[in-house]
Amino acid sequence: MVKNEQKVGIKSLSITQRPREKLLLNGRRSLSDAELIAILIGSGSPHESAVELAQRVLAKYDHSLSNLGRVSVNDLKSFHGIGTAKAIAIIAALELGRRRKDVHDKQKPKITCSKDAFEIMHPKLADLDHEEFWIMMLDSANGVISNAMISKGGRAGTIADPKIIYKTALDHHAAYLLLFHNHPSGNLNPSEEDVRITKKLIEVGKTMDLFVLDHLIIAGDSYVSLADDAFI
Repeated sequence: MVKNEQKVGIKSLSITQRPREKLLLNGRRSLSDAELIAILIGSGSPHESAVELAQRVLAKYDHSLSNLGRVSVNDLKSFHGIGTAKAIAIIAALELGRRRKDVHDKQKPKITCSKDAFEIMHPKLADLDHEEFWIMMLDSANGVISNAMISKGGRAGTIADPKIIYKTALDHHAAYLLLFHNHPSGNLNPSEEDVRITKKLIEVGKTMDLFVLDHLIIAGDSYVSLADDAFI
């Protein structure tokens, strides 16, 4: 007669295989979707570990967190080992993830043209009586990560230090850069130095796969794009 074999529980696994301990040792990104859900589930049953139960739940919904995010408490309670409290914990965690994405998307505008960039930076540079040099850092999808002032000068000019520019961009994990400075005089024409420093920064960026897309000069309510107008 063959005896039924009991499944191995999480506690019998090595520390590096347990989801909670694995998260503490290696960070949250080291865990699979099933392992993260297993933490929410907390415990399985004598015949199935929390990770195995999580894998079974994911398999039911084609291993899609989007599909899982649409299920009800009763849907999850249909799995042996998941009661009301565990089902609510899973649904609440997925809803928090959805809300985080919504906020993230709303707070990160995308740059599709020079006018998009101008509209974001115009309030910062339009009415100054001195020059400032700023950068806008973008992710790989052209979403705005952050803006940073690199330098502040007088009416005649300011300094664009490549070391400061690229350190700032790398610290923010940027994929692309947009450059900005203002002309308090109201003259939108780029100087030879404006074009020279832009081309220099473009070349430096190529060596780091961190690409300069454009340089906008803002004066009052108008701007010129060095890329649009073929200065670079």
